[in-house]
Amino acid sequence: MAKPGVLDSDPEAKNITELKKELQRLVRSIVDDEDCSAEAIDQAKETLSVLRDLKLRKKSSLSLKLQKTVVFPDEFKCPISKELMKDPVIVASGQTYDRPFIQKWLNSGNQTCPQTNQVLAHTLLIPNHLVREMIEQWSKKQGLESPNTVPYINEEAIKEADSDHFLCLLEKMSSTLSDQKAAAKELRLLTKKHPCYRALFADTEDGIPQLLKPICESNSLDSDLREDVITTLLNISIHDSNKKPVAETPMVIPLLMKALRTGTIETRSNAAAAIFTLSALDSNKELIGKSDALKPLIELLEEGHPLTMKDVSSAIFSICLIHENRARAVKDGAVRVILTKVKNRIHVAESLAILALLSTHHTAVQDMGELGAVPSLLSIMREGSCERSKENCVAILQAICLYDRSKLKEVRDEENSHRTISELARTGTSRAKRKATGILDRLNKIVNITHTA
Repeated sequence: MAKPGVLDSDPEAKNITELKKELQRLVRSIVDDEDCSAEAIDQAKETLSVLRDLKLRKKSSLSLKLQKTVVFPDEFKCPISKELMKDPVIVASGQTYDRPFIQKWLNSGNQTCPQTNQVLAHTLLIPNHLVREMIEQWSKKQGLESPNTVPYINEEAIKEADSDHFLCLLEKMSSTLSDQKAAAKELRLLTKKHPCYRALFADTEDGIPQLLKPICESNSLDSDLREDVITTLLNISIHDSNKKPVAETPMVIPLLMKALRTGTIETRSNAAAAIFTLSALDSNKELIGKSDALKPLIELLEEGHPLTMKDVSSAIFSICLIHENRARAVKDGAVRVILTKVKNRIHVAESLAILALLSTHHTAVQDMGELGAVPSLLSIMREGSCERSKENCVAILQAICLYDRSKLKEVRDEENSHRTISELARTGTSRAKRKATGILDRLNKIVNITHTA
């Protein structure tokens, strides 16, 4: 015979009401007894678990009864199982099936679509979010529980058929222009949606050169083809294992530099994004800098097309994280271009972040002073709301004042009129406070020297 409070061996013997009473008693004894036993806690957990199971079973039974009396639309039924789809997916033929049933079909060695008998170009299963949403909305209107999703199958475990399809697409990149365009467009979509295709480039010898072959050899290049190839290169570069081999492929950086200057605006933007992605590795930053890729990036930044600004700014900032590239950026005119953006209040935060990096280079500081950076920096510190921008402003300002004492007069006038530096020393970020205090100390020394004289 079980001890009082211990559940019967058959959980169905207790109804939900009795289980709730039992749970209340156990919880009360645990809360009231300072030295409650572990056994009481275990009993409460077991009671709660059984109560949960009974509730789910009751809900499932009710849902099943409702489903038996409801006629589902044919488009919600899997063509194989004839049952309501729980995880609708699309195969290469464009038909939709329930994942477990079409997966079983493919695992049996079939390479055709069950409905159309069409040979499948690949066996990737793409979730059909539209049909899933339609099923969920319809079920909700009918008062039915939405079907549970079958666990998603890891597409990284790509099949031999998919690898063969990938190699076939690469071969088409050396074929006619129409084949090249079709293959490039499909590679762009596949590398965007499926990480396994990005990984295949790292595992395939000469995969990257084959992809780039059309835009290496053709002078009168189709703009759509160029855009698809450059975008595919961007997608490939996202994969960590690809960053080094992609950047070190001799033709890649020159092609990206060329793409920054020519082609559609999306091509140019994606070329900048690819350089930014590749620059995540320090070795690639050095390689990109030595390839003179900063100059076309700065030129594209100066053009100022809204679609390119963020990617270009991010690429320049990332490349300039290593000191050697800051000298290259200054030589290529980065200070003038970026300071113009700041003065015109265009992408201010990104521009100030780059200028703060460049302010460790003496020529950049000299350029900033000569190009009238101080008034713009002071106005942003006084009127702006972004704490990070204010921090970068005061860091740049301190570097300018250390280089050229004459600029302290403008700072002193600003301080006398608005107390801008003092306010930042009081309320800014820790770095901003430190830089602002340094400027104030320098102003005080000048005042003391003047009084002594």
